[in-house]
Amino acid sequence: MNKDLTVGKPSTVLWKFCLPLFGSVIFQQLYNLADSFVAGQFISEEAAAAVGNAYEITLIFIAFAFGCNIGCSVITSKLFGAKRFTELKTAVYTTLISCGVLCAALMVFGFCCGETLLHLINTPENVLADSLLYLEIYVLGLPFVFYYNVATGIFSALGDSKTPFIFLACSSTANIAADILFVTAFDMGVAGVAWATFICQGISCVLAVIFVFKRFSKIKTQEKAGIFSWKLLGEIAVVAVPSILQQSFISVGNIVIQSMINTFGSGVMAGYSSAIKLNSLVLTSITTLANGISNFTAQNLGAEKPSRVKEGFKVGVKLVWIICIPLALLYFFGGKYLIYLFLDSPSEEALHTGITFLRIVAPFYFVIAMKLVADGILRGAGKMKKFMVATLTDLVLRIILAKIFSASLGATGIWIAWPIGWSVATVLSLVFYRSEKIGEKEASKEK
Repeated sequence: MNKDLTVGKPSTVLWKFCLPLFGSVIFQQLYNLADSFVAGQFISEEAAAAVGNAYEITLIFIAFAFGCNIGCSVITSKLFGAKRFTELKTAVYTTLISCGVLCAALMVFGFCCGETLLHLINTPENVLADSLLYLEIYVLGLPFVFYYNVATGIFSALGDSKTPFIFLACSSTANIAADILFVTAFDMGVAGVAWATFICQGISCVLAVIFVFKRFSKIKTQEKAGIFSWKLLGEIAVVAVPSILQQSFISVGNIVIQSMINTFGSGVMAGYSSAIKLNSLVLTSITTLANGISNFTAQNLGAEKPSRVKEGFKVGVKLVWIICIPLALLYFFGGKYLIYLFLDSPSEEALHTGITFLRIVAPFYFVIAMKLVADGILRGAGKMKKFMVATLTDLVLRIILAKIFSASLGATGIWIAWPIGWSVATVLSLVFYRSEKIGEKEASKEK
């Protein structure tokens, strides 16, 4: 069901819109968590390390899919808020065509350069073959990743956060069962984990796209929508390209950090692989909620109701902090037991690595949460340059400090770089948000 985010009390509207988004991202993360869980529990610690290692490469491709999601979502949100439905449909068709071309190019890159990328991050020989196998199957399923992300972005732009939640709840639950079936009953090893994810993502993607077109058939327009527009592609690119670059730089940064981690051996790799999946669960959850705030911002600016944006920021911070409290406490005090979810019999080194990482970063989830909410407002308002500056500052700081600290503190020095980068970048994002006065100076025009 389409939902107009420009009417109703902002706090109520955002809560109802964002909570299903939070549920969706939980199930989305179950795909990756399930892969690591099954690999660690039913195959070996090396298999878990291989899946986690390949995951860092897959983040490059996810960055492009995420950028397409954001670009399409923000522009269609503004068009939906302004009731320009013909252009809205054209924007979606344009995105679908452009994504197909981009996805094909990335698949060629993935198949040709996958092994090279794994060597560049110092992948140990004992996990190289499984890492490459997982990566190649993942690349084969890239069309599903791209079009599912675009479909969920469209649903969010239309104010519908419940439909993606239903798809993900079903497909991710099926993925866990398929992972276990392929690995235990069919003895397929890492390949079984990858193929299970491929199949379940494919089904959810096809269903999501079908439902998008069914939803569009109910939106009446006075004239037939065009299937492609260079003008709208340019508008989408203004938001999508910086988002892709931002996510790509983060992915490349994570790969650089992964290459540092790999020099410490498969034990540290396995512990980090488990802990980083848990960390990603929190960050992706908050980021998804921030994307919802971007949709809220874009719809209200499209409807020329900017005064609602300031209230949206306050509600957004409360919402993400409520999520951070239990997760930060759980990770800090119960990290040991969470690592056991991924590794059946972890080595002492792997267990120590995972626990140490979680205890260092968990208290700072409240800090990075504020940054991501401010980023959501900036992105929804089209302030992409400042959004990128804050994010890249975090990345560059983390890479430099990880290199410096690891020389004397070992792997622990890499983990310490995380909260420092987050803190500096958060200050920048908040300064940029305040200086733009998105919900204040424009509100005077509204009056």
